[in-house]
Amino acid sequence: MTIVGGLDVHRRQITFDYVDTETGLVRRGRIAPADRELLRGWLRSVTGRPAVFAVEACTGWRLVVEELQRAGIRASLAEPADTAAARGPKRRAKTDRTDARRLRELLTEHRLPESWIAPQHVLETRGLLQLFKDLRDEHTGWVQRIHAILFHHGAPAAGDLLNSQQRQRLQAGVVLSPAGHQAVLAALRMTDALDAELDPLRRQITDFARRQPGCAALLSQYGVGPVTAAVIWAELGDARRFSASRKAVRQTGLDVTVYSSDDKRAPGRLSRQGSPLLRWALYEAAKCAARAGSPDHGYYATVKDRVSGNRAALSMARKITRRSYHLLRSLGDRALATV
Repeated sequence: MTIVGGLDVHRRQITFDYVDTETGLVRRGRIAPADRELLRGWLRSVTGRPAVFAVEACTGWRLVVEELQRAGIRASLAEPADTAAARGPKRRAKTDRTDARRLRELLTEHRLPESWIAPQHVLETRGLLQLFKDLRDEHTGWVQRIHAILFHHGAPAAGDLLNSQQRQRLQAGVVLSPAGHQAVLAALRMTDALDAELDPLRRQITDFARRQPGCAALLSQYGVGPVTAAVIWAELGDARRFSASRKAVRQTGLDVTVYSSDDKRAPGRLSRQGSPLLRWALYEAAKCAARAGSPDHGYYATVKDRVSGNRAALSMARKITRRSYHLLRSLGDRALATV
């Protein structure tokens, strides 16, 4: 490659650092503000020669990678946690310029820990799934507010607050103060508005999951529904890039990390690297093993009795990840087919 560089992306600016390997000339600077048109104009100055740029897989990477590919420049997506580990201990203040330079150096030395660049249809599906999760969290938040108001006013505990019988009781507000009644009515209106957004989105995701070959294969697992199957498919991506199922588990952030130094050993904790959306979907699917009809109920119950229900669900989530890895890998190219 003639030009090798790194791009450090932030909301206000993109910091670049690249070297012309033929002349040894190094150029540094900023593109501000960080919008598509300015980036596209700047890339015209480096086109016409073979080039490769590295960018960390943080917020904003999609914009940069799309524009690099549009300009015919090879993009390398760096895995953030492994890139930070490759930097080693900090000896001086961390700045945007040093981050861009470090990306360029790792790329030049062929030590950049690369992440998978998902195709366009997978990125679009990720966007829809994240929207669904955000709306669902907001809906849950409003329901929890209603529970809190009822408890604060001494109302009897209720199960499903949104069924017709409970809604009539809430709308009557017989045990609530005027302000509490007003707050409950506002919360009900908000849940109705969120339901109006969630229902068609859920149908859209369900229809996609049943027609996409990779998602359809994942649906064969007990506890994996259309939404969770679509999340696992979109976030796990091309399973062939993992040489073993344990590496797929590491991608989810559900692996246990243990720090050990000589005879001292710190207790293990989840690494929590990778996609939070993927961990949510796997955990939701894993909790279904608590049902007596689950084929994994015996394993779940054993771990629950020995440790705890939460640890049992995490163990099941790792099992589902390994199974999903083998299902997607066996499909080959069909696993990521467009619908």
